[in-house]
Amino acid sequence: MISRDKAPTAQETFMQMAQAAGLRGRLLVTVGILILVRLGIFLPIPGINRVRFAEAISGNNSVFGLLDIFSGRGLSTLGIFALGILPFINASIIIQLLTAAIPSLENLQKNEGEAGRRKISQITRYVTVGWAIIQSVAFSALFLQQFALNPGPIFVAETAIALTAGSMFVMWASELITERGIGNGASLLIFVNIVASLPKSLGDTIDLVQVGGREIVGRVIVLVLVFLLTIVGIVFVQEGLRRIPIISARRQVGRRVLAEQRSYLPLRLNSGGVMPIIFAAAILSLPLLIANFTKNPDLANIVNTYLSPSGSAPWVYALVYLTSIVFFSYFYSSLILNPVDVAQNLKKMGSSIPGIRPGKATSEYIERVANRLTFLGAIFLGLVAIIPTAVESALKVPTFKGLGATSLLILVGVAIDTAKQIQTYVISQRYEGMVKQ
Repeated sequence: MISRDKAPTAQETFMQMAQAAGLRGRLLVTVGILILVRLGIFLPIPGINRVRFAEAISGNNSVFGLLDIFSGRGLSTLGIFALGILPFINASIIIQLLTAAIPSLENLQKNEGEAGRRKISQITRYVTVGWAIIQSVAFSALFLQQFALNPGPIFVAETAIALTAGSMFVMWASELITERGIGNGASLLIFVNIVASLPKSLGDTIDLVQVGGREIVGRVIVLVLVFLLTIVGIVFVQEGLRRIPIISARRQVGRRVLAEQRSYLPLRLNSGGVMPIIFAAAILSLPLLIANFTKNPDLANIVNTYLSPSGSAPWVYALVYLTSIVFFSYFYSSLILNPVDVAQNLKKMGSSIPGIRPGKATSEYIERVANRLTFLGAIFLGLVAIIPTAVESALKVPTFKGLGATSLLILVGVAIDTAKQIQTYVISQRYEGMVKQ
C-alpha cells in the first residue's frame, strides 16, 4: 500500500504512465506534436543556393550560435520552421516588460483573473505575428537574398510568408502541448531542439578523438567532467529556496479559537531562470550583427577583439558578460517579486514575519533578502555562463560549440519542471484511487 505522504517512485511513475489513460494520452499528444515540429524543420525553403549558404555560415557560427540551437538547427538547414518558437519567446519577453510599464496590462494580469490572463495571451499572439513578420522579412532581405537563385522582392515576400506561417504553426503546437500535453510547450520545444543538436556534437567529438589521439581524449574527458559538475550545480541552484518564516495570528471562528499557524514564504535563489543569460547574450550579439551587416572593418576589429570569447582580450568579454547578467538578474527579479505587494498581502491576511513589524519594515526586509539572493544567483549564472566556454577554449575542443551555459540551464530546468508535473499527475491518480476505494 502506497503512502500518500511519500513522493512517487520511478517504478510507480512508469506504471502510471503506461496504465493511466489520462496521463498516457497527454504523453502521446506531447510526443506526437514534438515529432511533427521536428519534421517541419527539414521541409526546405525553395529558391536558395544551399551550398553557398553552408559555406557562409561555416565561418560565422558566432552570429547564429545560440539562435540556431534554439531552432533545432532550423536556421542552418533553412526549413520552413527556421524561426521556430523564437518569435513567441521574444513576444512573451516584450509583453512581460510592457506589463511592468503599462498599468492597464498590469491590471489585466493581477486583478482580472483567468479572463485577464486570456486577454494577455491573445495580445501575446498578436505581438508574435508582428514580430515573426519583422524577423522573417529582415532575415530574407538582409541575409538570405544574397544566396537566392532569383533575388528580388518576390523572393523576399515568398520566403517571409513561409517563415511566418511556420512560426505561427510552431506557436500553435506549443500552446496545444501546454493545454493538452505534459509540461510547458515552448520550453519543451526548445528542450527538444537542443537535444537534437547533441548527436552531431557527439559525432564530431568522436571524430576528433579518433584523429587526435590520447591527448585529445584527456581534454574531452576534462570537458565532460566540467559539464557534469555544471549540471550538478545548476540542479542545486535551481532548487535552492530561502524560506522566510510566517506566523498567522490567532482567529476566532464562532466559539472556536484557531491557534496561530506557521508557514513560510519561498524566495528562489535564481528567480530569473535562464532569462538574464538570454538578455545578456542578445545585447552582446548586437555589435557583432551590426559589424557583419555594415561591413565596417574598424568596428569588426573592435568587436572581434573585445566582445568575442575567442578574441585577444577575452577577459573584457567575460567582464562585460558578467556585468550584463548581474544587471538583467536584478531587472528580471524586480518584475517577478514586488516586496510592497507581498507585505500588503501578508498584512491583509493577518500574517507577519517573526521579529519584523508589518508594513514598510516587512517590505524592506523582503527586498533586502531578495537582493542578496539575486546577487548570489547572478554570480552563479555568470560563472556557469563563462566557465564552460572558457574551458572549451582552453582545451581547444570546439565540437561542443554552442552547447554552453544557456543550453545546460534550459535542459536541466525543463527536465525538472516536466518531471515535477508528471509526479503531480501520478499523485492525483493516487488520490483518485483512494476515493474510489
